[in-house]
Amino acid sequence: MNLVSLSINPVPSGATVLEFRGYDGLKLRAALWEATRGPSRGTVCIVEGRAEFIEKYFEVIADLRRRGFAVAIFDLRGQGGSDRMLSNPRKGHVVAFTEYDRDLAIFIDDVVRPSLPEPLIGLGHSLGGNILLRNAQDEASPFARMVLISPMIAVNEKLLGVSTGLARAYATAASLAGLSGTYVRGGGNEPDDFKDFATNRLTQDHVRWSRNKAVIEAAPDLVLGSPTVGWLRAALRGCAMLQRPDYPKYVAVPMLLFAAGADTVVSAQAIEDFAVDLKTGGHILVPGSRHEILQETDAIRQRFWAAFDAYMGIAVPNAEQA
Repeated sequence: MNLVSLSINPVPSGATVLEFRGYDGLKLRAALWEATRGPSRGTVCIVEGRAEFIEKYFEVIADLRRRGFAVAIFDLRGQGGSDRMLSNPRKGHVVAFTEYDRDLAIFIDDVVRPSLPEPLIGLGHSLGGNILLRNAQDEASPFARMVLISPMIAVNEKLLGVSTGLARAYATAASLAGLSGTYVRGGGNEPDDFKDFATNRLTQDHVRWSRNKAVIEAAPDLVLGSPTVGWLRAALRGCAMLQRPDYPKYVAVPMLLFAAGADTVVSAQAIEDFAVDLKTGGHILVPGSRHEILQETDAIRQRFWAAFDAYMGIAVPNAEQA
């Protein structure tokens, strides 16, 4: 299990690439980096969004290392360089989000803690934000704090094309009919957001969009197509748990949530509503940003990093000294 290195997206120096076994023995790809500058501030554990892969985070990894953080990341089951769940490798599929939870716990205990310094900071994007939030009520959480970027608390109904209730009924009925491993209606093997820059829902930055497209063209084994019916059912169930009125009140981990103002993938309103009831957390709306704030234009990314640095209480690093 190697990392794909391109001239426009080189692997950050000093990478340790490895595989570990998920809760059921599935092989999962992971990578670790030590910080490039001091003082040591601990380790940021990146939890990916759906259909993402380690290579997509090389720029972010460099940004974090310059700030004194070690970095740990793994490809979620069924995507990136990790083993796939179904015979068609383009189908990202899980039965329940508890599968992600169990893999994350193994990653922290068996891979991160023996190798990298504490405290541990959880950095989750979209699906990754959902996974981290599912673990945030645990007083014994390994994370000292979390930063969640466009966390999937509710799927945007613009993406679903129907109401959440209808989508849930469809996914449940189709799964019970034995169709959980099929693509959702209208789905297929090709990732919609890399067909045409003008219609992508992820970023307004053509350079970063093109860079990510170049990675999957060079390594098509990293590509994931549309969700399966089973994955959609699991996602809507996972979101429903987070939307319980009392859920935020029992979150034990301090956190900062970011919502993208022009997000059509997840609900920015649901992020705001969730954050309002947190005891030790807050949220920031990034105006004009599409779903992937860290893949957005330099101006939008700078807003994120300014808020991140303030939250972490660190001085802005000088990139020329990295």
